[in-house]
Order: sequence, then structure tokens, then C-alpha cells
Amino acid sequence: QDSYLSVSAILSAATIAGIDAIHPGYGFLSENADFAAMVEEHKFKFIGPSPDHIRLMGDKIAAKKAIKEMGIPVVPGSDGPVKDAGEARKVAGEIGYPVIIKPTAGGGGGGMKVVQDEDGLAEAFELARTEAKAAFASGELYIEKFMAAPRHIEVQVLADFHGNVVHLGERDCSLQRRHQKLIEEAPSPALNEAQRRSICKRVVKAVGKLGYRSVGTVEFLYEDGQFFFIEMNTRIQVEHPVTEMVTGIDIVQAQ
Repeated sequence: QDSYLSVSAILSAATIAGIDAIHPGYGFLSENADFAAMVEEHKFKFIGPSPDHIRLMGDKIAAKKAIKEMGIPVVPGSDGPVKDAGEARKVAGEIGYPVIIKPTAGGGGGGMKVVQDEDGLAEAFELARTEAKAAFASGELYIEKFMAAPRHIEVQVLADFHGNVVHLGERDCSLQRRHQKLIEEAPSPALNEAQRRSICKRVVKAVGKLGYRSVGTVEFLYEDGQFFFIEMNTRIQVEHPVTEMVTGIDIVQAQ
């Protein structure tokens, strides 16, 4: 709280030391748009995405809209925040049950609730709002169609200041507990080479159109041969291990 999370302490130390750039790591400050903006206002290079892109992708609804405009399909759901249980019931009726209620802020599975039918919607909505407020200081929620058995596929990208974008391949993060990834496997055993090339190419094109810079991870749900965007992490991934399948044996190798 008083050292590496203190913005004023970081900027003061950077000024005294005469440094050129600040890298936020992958903790709280790595996705803090205000911190990124303050770093640039103090004439330091922020090693990461622009404050605008951090802010955009931190808002899950705005992120879905932006990505959809770039030509990537998104999970069917509400067009914006859902204000109350009554509106949630209407949206759920349109897209069909089961649905999942999600906070527009935050991540890591916090505040997310799966609803199987109309009877459990109101209670789940209020519970999700309470948890979201406590975890992310915002009770704003949206609704998506809940897919029963999708694969969770991620594509990591690297972009520079000159519009050049490359992908670093895809990984399969389907093995999870409570929305938290347990094992990541690369390449995904669920995709063939044509599917792998297609989704990576589309991500590179979309990220280029956005004018994004630095590293980022675009996350999808994959089911019945189709990809659906769910979110983008605007930082280096927290997960470091890579799992390789070698003759049926899992080998965990540090990157």
C-alpha cells in the first residue's frame, strides 16, 4: 500500500532517479488507466497499452462493442448494462436460458452468476450486484448467453508503436475451477491448423485496427466450430506455466 501500490511514491522515485520508463508488472497497476495516464503526463514512457485502451477493455460492454465493430463475433447478450432484475428477465427471455450475469468491471470470475431458469434470476442478479460492488466498487452488470460446454481459447498478441502486430499463438484454458484457470495447454487440442490460423489472423487484424500497442490477450469461448469474444486483458498474463502434451504425459515448463 505504501510502496509498489503507491502511485505518488512511484512517480516521485522515478523523478528523483531520472528514469525513462515505468513497467507496471501484472498486478493492480497494470490495468489502471489513471496510473498509465499519470505516468505519461509526467513524461515517462508507460511500458504497456495506452490509457485509452486500458480503459476501453476494462469496460466489458464497451470492449464487446469495439471488438464487434472490428469484425469479431461476440457472445449473444445485452447491448449494455442491465439496470434491474426486470430488465434482466426480459434480456434472458430474448437470448434464452441458461444465462450468465457478469460485472462490467473486474474479472477473474468475481460476481459472475449462472442462471438456469427464470425462477432463480432475481436472486442471482442481486447477489451478483452485491459481490461486484464489494470486489470492483461498481455494481453495474450485463448478461450473456451461457454456453454449456465451450472451450476457453486465448490468443496473445504483441504490437508496437508503428502499427505492427504479431500473434504469439493460441492456448487452451478450458480446465478451470470457479472460473479460475488450472492448466493452460498450447497449442489447443480442440483446434485444427486451419482454425488456428483463422482465429489468430482475425485477432491480429482487429488489434491492428484498434491501434493497440504492447502485449494483450484476447479471450474466446469456442463451441461447435465458432469463436465468440469474451474479453481482452491489457497486460502480460499472470499465468506463467505452459503445459505441453508429450506422449500422453503432462510436462509443465516455465516460459
